[in-house]
Amino acid sequence: MRKVYLDNGSTSFPKAPGTGEAMSDFMTNVGCNVSRGGYQSAYAMGEVVYETRERFAKLFNFPQPGKVVFTPGITYSLNYVIQGLLRPGDHLIISAMEHNAVSRPAYKLKEHGVEVTVCPCDKEGYLDLDAFEKAIKKNTRLAVINHASNVAGTLQDAEAIGRICMHHGVYFALDTAQSAGTVPIDFQKMHLDALCVTGHKGLLGPQGIGALMMTDAFAQELQPVILGGTGSVSHLQTMPDFLPDKFEAGTMNLPGIVGMHKALEFILEKTPEKIGAQELDRAMRFIDGLKEIPQAHVIGPQGREGRTAVVSVDFDEIDNAEMSSILDSEFGIMTRCALHCAPLAHKTLGTFPEGTVRFAFGYWTTEEEVDYALNAIRSVYAE
Repeated sequence: MRKVYLDNGSTSFPKAPGTGEAMSDFMTNVGCNVSRGGYQSAYAMGEVVYETRERFAKLFNFPQPGKVVFTPGITYSLNYVIQGLLRPGDHLIISAMEHNAVSRPAYKLKEHGVEVTVCPCDKEGYLDLDAFEKAIKKNTRLAVINHASNVAGTLQDAEAIGRICMHHGVYFALDTAQSAGTVPIDFQKMHLDALCVTGHKGLLGPQGIGALMMTDAFAQELQPVILGGTGSVSHLQTMPDFLPDKFEAGTMNLPGIVGMHKALEFILEKTPEKIGAQELDRAMRFIDGLKEIPQAHVIGPQGREGRTAVVSVDFDEIDNAEMSSILDSEFGIMTRCALHCAPLAHKTLGTFPEGTVRFAFGYWTTEEEVDYALNAIRSVYAE
């Protein structure tokens, strides 16, 4: 049976060319650490680490490449931001489209005296900007917003949100799990204070590696939530007060960084604009094809503008979980069904608690694979 991978919202596959080979070469032929060895291999690896920071900074127009912080992934980046900044009495604003990577730490802090406002979104998942601005209070310290929905592909106007936050003196952190690599992101133009990134989705890199970029003012107020060795100022019993060391305790995920080094080279060459446009071509081909299947209903944005290539579908006459299972077992089509770790989003979109079947198209998805998926859905209903 053929296999068609349409679960790029979970993790991209295949990865950028040469990513796996670069990681394998490091593990097989290099294997050393950085900042913990006084020999040439360690120094050479240190250069690769710095070049990877530079590539992240270039991609997102972040002005200080030496201060790009590596993390184990975007969930960690978001937790560093939310738990490292907020204290009892502070006010946090999130949207009604957030992933559990934001909502769970937010609600945990709510139990400890942090006030949390969930700002409403419309039936397609777009943030109500007027309601967002009205939600800001004197004690509002941080807004964390999902740039692109992992459920419906809804793309928020990050620049407009950033302007509102800047006007009111509120820190703004952007969750780019579903947008980095496929949507242009400009740290400065969007007025960001913190940019949270994962490597394994739109950036076509490996799992287990992410990044965090911050303004100096934000980083100064942020307290590290993980403490340990950094290979620097080792005589102190406190964490370094400078970036990136302040937030990079423990041994780096060097295989992951090496993989990102290669993947970012590919992303910078192709550009997010071109990658995202190709992915949207596939998504819109799928959405247009679904219009001929009356039992299939696209959830969220219906057009090309203001969305990514993540498409959620609610099916009539057959349970969504069963449809996902049939597509896999009978046609080899890999999707993801249920709540996608985003119950707030599904409540907003009207698909809670059943969820949807998510088709997430990637850079490597072909038009033929899109047509194959559409024909498979038609076949299920024809039986």
